[in-house]
Amino acid sequence: CVHAENCFVPTSEIIAVEETELSKKQRNIGKWQKMAKPHAFTVYYVKKARNHRWRCSDVTFWCVDEHLCNQWIQALKELLEMDKSRPKHLLVYINPYGGKRQGKRIYEQKVAPLFSLASISTDVVITEHANHAKDNLFEVNINKYDGVVCVGGDGMFSEVMNGLIGRMQKDSGIDQNNPKAPLVQCSIRIGIIKKGLTFRSTDCICYSTVGISDPVTSALHIIVGDCQPLDVCAVHHNNMLLKYSVSLLGYGFYGDILKDSEKKRWMGPMRYEYSGVKTFLSHQYYEGTISFQPAKHALGSPRDKDSCRTGCYICKKSEQQLAEHHKERGLKHE
Repeated sequence: CVHAENCFVPTSEIIAVEETELSKKQRNIGKWQKMAKPHAFTVYYVKKARNHRWRCSDVTFWCVDEHLCNQWIQALKELLEMDKSRPKHLLVYINPYGGKRQGKRIYEQKVAPLFSLASISTDVVITEHANHAKDNLFEVNINKYDGVVCVGGDGMFSEVMNGLIGRMQKDSGIDQNNPKAPLVQCSIRIGIIKKGLTFRSTDCICYSTVGISDPVTSALHIIVGDCQPLDVCAVHHNNMLLKYSVSLLGYGFYGDILKDSEKKRWMGPMRYEYSGVKTFLSHQYYEGTISFQPAKHALGSPRDKDSCRTGCYICKKSEQQLAEHHKERGLKHE
């Protein structure tokens, strides 16, 4: 096989491989005129840009022999099929009201074509009310899916996460209201797709897992099977589970802002500023007691049973990569 330019594509970054139909005009370009009947296949792959942004690019390889061309296509497709980390069937929840009502359009125009290209089948649910996705996760046959994708913001992710973790505990017969009950680890991954261009929205989960709030980048991470472990905490009150959380908890002033802003979702992102000023001017006084358990050692991993701390797996891995980078260039790493 030959290509006009040198091209190196890691199999872990291949999105799809397809046979390329060559037009008569294409066959008459340059040195391909020498081929009696050229054959080609196209590899779609991840192209990494600045600021953690990913895009789908493609490169076409030409072959003089049809059998050789088919061999390459079959071999590459088998490699992708053998990668068990890549999803084959996804359950997608779309919040049609978030992100200036762009969620459905963004999914259909930017995400769905990429999933189709990667041969990922999807079942799409358009949420109609608050906790629709959470309630639905307790009813669907969750075992037939490789992952759950939510198209929305942090609130949508929280809803799907709470529904999925709750479903796992229910199926395992675990009482979530018992603060001391050991929880069953969730084996199904969650993907999050940014719902729209609301620059005032925090999109904390997107930035902390993917590095950028961009729907195409998130979709490509899902396609290639990337996984970012997250620590999850459970909040209880009087032996009753309130919620699971992965980003932040609000009590007092911040909690009142969120509570008031939820009643004014029609205002869009401006509701946070309005509720913040309103709550500040109310001059509420809050009391509370905080207790914590000190860490036993300084090293840990998101997959262990200990609390998150400095020196976790992600930081350690980044430090190791930096050391290897310096070593290749003969620099001293400190």
